Amino acid sequence: MTHSTPDSEKTSFTLVITGAPYSSQAPQTALSFAKATVAAGHTIDRVFLYGDGVHLASALVTAPSDETHWPKQWAAFLEEHEVPGVACIASALRRGLVDSHEQKRYQLGANNLLAPFAIAGLGEWVEGSIKSTRTIYFHAGA
Repeated sequence: MTHSTPDSEKTSFTLVITGAPYSSQAPQTALSFAKATVAAGHTIDRVFLYGDGVHLASALVTAPSDETHWPKQWAAFLEEHEVPGVACIASALRRGLVDSHEQKRYQLGANNLLAPFAIAGLGEWVEGSIKSTRTIYFHAGA
């Protein structure tokens, strides 16, 4: 069910995910939040993956058949709602996540970025924080 929210009451969010799928609840909790936010008539300006959160953008993650495939769930949400999903370039490179540009730049044998995610710098996080009404962080926890 979709609720209509007057424009004056709409809130926009940048979501920052720092926990990896399958080793933390951060991606799952963030997706539940994002779906509820959109259903309530608010907007998600962008999703920024940082630290281990960049694993969410890997095309090589394969979930067991009886588990939810969180990267595919996120990719579908981003496409459906036309939300940019950005992986921090420094975090991505450290964890073996590369797009075709970085593959060529570093002369690597393959790339593994899941569409529609993109790789970019911290400027994307800064821009999102400035543009959005709120920035919400989803950490791995301790």
